[in-house]
Amino acid sequence: MKQNADPAWLEGQYNNRLRVPDYGRVFERWAEASALVRQNSPSQLDLPYAAGEGATLDVFPATGPVPASGAPVLVFIHGGYWRSLDKSQHSFVAPSFNADGALVVVPNYALCPAVSIEHICLQAAAAVAWTWRNAHQYGGDASRLALVGHSAGGHLASMLLSCRWKDVAADLPSQPLAGALSISGLYDLEPLRHVASVQADLRLTPASVGRLSPAFFPRPKGGRLYAAVGAEETDEFLRQNRLIRDVWGPTAVPVCETVPGKNHFTVLESLVDPAGRLHDLALRLLGLR
Repeated sequence: MKQNADPAWLEGQYNNRLRVPDYGRVFERWAEASALVRQNSPSQLDLPYAAGEGATLDVFPATGPVPASGAPVLVFIHGGYWRSLDKSQHSFVAPSFNADGALVVVPNYALCPAVSIEHICLQAAAAVAWTWRNAHQYGGDASRLALVGHSAGGHLASMLLSCRWKDVAADLPSQPLAGALSISGLYDLEPLRHVASVQADLRLTPASVGRLSPAFFPRPKGGRLYAAVGAEETDEFLRQNRLIRDVWGPTAVPVCETVPGKNHFTVLESLVDPAGRLHDLALRLLGLR
């Protein structure tokens, strides 16, 4: 963790809604675009992937050319500091990848403080397991499965790369993931224990930080992590992005980049733009480039 542990400084570093005053309008655009996607695109909504609160997902089949073996599968995990937002606000991620010939799955999860981050990690693993088993029903090829996560979703994506999948279920491969793109991800959760605006809901302890910080883990044995962050994000988010590359190394993290001109929320524009750098990186993980 950075030596500066002043709570006021950390609040300024990690409270993205304070840093981006028009975040509410960004969320409105996400919701409006997502509603149009669900209205106008082929989809299967609110499919249960496990028992319990929040354990549903949306499936958006490929609309572009698909290989004979089936469409590669992109699972998008939303952010919100594990305590807010919903899959319904993120349907907008799907269409540009559908047009590229990818099946897109957008899972929900229960939110803190009703559940712990540990619980959310297990739900995310269950969502991936469901996708691996069921993608073929929607034209997908589960042997080409990749994750994209934003913010807290980037944390979850990196946790899943480190998952012991055989402990989740015996029928799963030891590494079902080709890789993950983590956008503005969090890998060292220790600073968040000192950020009052989120710690009230996250309730992190030193022990849980150790269990939940990918930066404290050995590098994954399989799968690649692409790490990216908006160039206009805070020093701490930029540090977090560099940290996972420093710890896991360039073999496991071959891409560690900033996206020019983007903040913590507008960075997703580069993901859904067919000409965007993040879109290109996701396609590379899917084997479409």
